Amino acid sequence: MLSILIPIYNFNIVPLVQDLHQQSELCQIPFEILCFDDGSTKAFKESNKIISQLKQVEYKELPHNLGRAKIRNVLAKAAKHPYLLFMDCDSKTIDNQYIKNYIQHLNPTILLYGGRVYAPIPPENSQQSLHYYFGKIREEILTEERKIKPYYSFMTNNFLMPKALFLEIQFEESIEGYGHEDTLFGIALKQRQIPILHLNNPLEHIGLEEQAIFLKKQKEAIKNLYLLHQKESLLDTKLLTTFVACKKWKIESLVLMVLQLLQPFIQQQLKANKPKLFFLDLFKLHHLLSLDKYGIDHLPS
Repeated sequence: MLSILIPIYNFNIVPLVQDLHQQSELCQIPFEILCFDDGSTKAFKESNKIISQLKQVEYKELPHNLGRAKIRNVLAKAAKHPYLLFMDCDSKTIDNQYIKNYIQHLNPTILLYGGRVYAPIPPENSQQSLHYYFGKIREEILTEERKIKPYYSFMTNNFLMPKALFLEIQFEESIEGYGHEDTLFGIALKQRQIPILHLNNPLEHIGLEEQAIFLKKQKEAIKNLYLLHQKESLLDTKLLTTFVACKKWKIESLVLMVLQLLQPFIQQQLKANKPKLFFLDLFKLHHLLSLDKYGIDHLPS
């Protein structure tokens, strides 16, 4: 019935897999948990190997890193059951009925999305504050709010989909690095009119990153967004809307100059214990305008 698919990259997934295994057994359904490691360090590989001792669990170390999109396609093709549950490795369940909640809504024509939440208390490490508040404010969206724009609010951290439908779409493997494989996947779902049923069945994101790593990934995502924008007219993000408006009114050079002057102040604001996401938006717009002016290969440091 159910194949649970978890791509691993530098994270200890033992507690998550043990939890999912127990929940699946209690549901008394045919299931498997496929965990493919996509180039983690030796320490994480050693700690995660123990899950292979569980029945219905397959742990596999890939010979080289495939990336966020391709590894999910590989996992889906390896799955033997008709329903695929995708999740990120840096997750944990907050409900012991998580698997049961999904099973109750299985439908061969519908994608189920459970949502994402963050811990109710901010992290003690202030270097993780930016990631935490970004997730808490931008990604932790109530079910009823997600239903208003079902494709726009879809993320790939926690969704269940019939295998037959998934294989018709799959993730776009040309996307490198971090970011926006979920955006393209959402567009493909909308184009094919595949319904998304938004459920209150979230996973908690526990893989908070420190500011430098978080901002580096934001830059990777903006680069992917820029490249996709060159060939995909259906992309719809607030950042792109602002970027296009700047281009339309021919003020992109002026805005870029102002944002460049403000960079020291913006960087300082992003280090606050409770940073305002407005400054993250300015940081992202500055990087997108810089990509457009200087080109991806000639962007100044």
